[in-house]
Amino acid sequence: MKKALFILLSLAFAAGLFALISTSLHNFNGDAWNPGGEICEPCHTPHAALAVTDAPLWNHAATAEVFDQYLGYDMDADGGTVGEPAGISLLCLSCHDGVTALDAFGGAAGDAVNNSLTSHDTLTGSVFGTDLTNDHPISITYDTALTGVDTELHDPSGANTFSAGVTIQDAMLGGGDQLECSSCHDVHNTSALTSLLRKANTASALCLTCHDK
Repeated sequence: MKKALFILLSLAFAAGLFALISTSLHNFNGDAWNPGGEICEPCHTPHAALAVTDAPLWNHAATAEVFDQYLGYDMDADGGTVGEPAGISLLCLSCHDGVTALDAFGGAAGDAVNNSLTSHDTLTGSVFGTDLTNDHPISITYDTALTGVDTELHDPSGANTFSAGVTIQDAMLGGGDQLECSSCHDVHNTSALTSLLRKANTASALCLTCHDK
């Protein structure tokens, strides 16, 4: 019994050990545009960080592009209008906008623009550009009040809505009420799931976490 328990704990530890950014698509230490080979430096720095409040010790140039967001059918969030991406989503788009250089970090202007689906060997489908009209809306308010308007959404503060004992608000909204790229994607790969998802989407489980269909 003790031996079996030890094996199970060892496997659990090993699974956690490999749920790291170093084993994810966000490990750029072998890419030509990152000759220093650092994993964290393209986004973070311990010194002389940029004044960005949505990420700690930010090191990468922020996108200055204007984006067109999804305005599809029955868009109840934010009164049917979605403004420009903000917060953490802007930081994501600073590499995924197809305009801002990947190597624009550490004060460098950079020239390695992510305008190819193979700019990172295995990071396919990585370029969104500035046209987000065919993508899930981001930087929108998702709170209890919205679920009173759109009854096909789960209350993000409801108990056990993300998983047992965990709310959508805590797991996907950072304890706040803004839905961003990071609501569905875990950029540091702590979940070790395909496409850096926060939750496996088997049988649309991630979609149905928020959408009551």
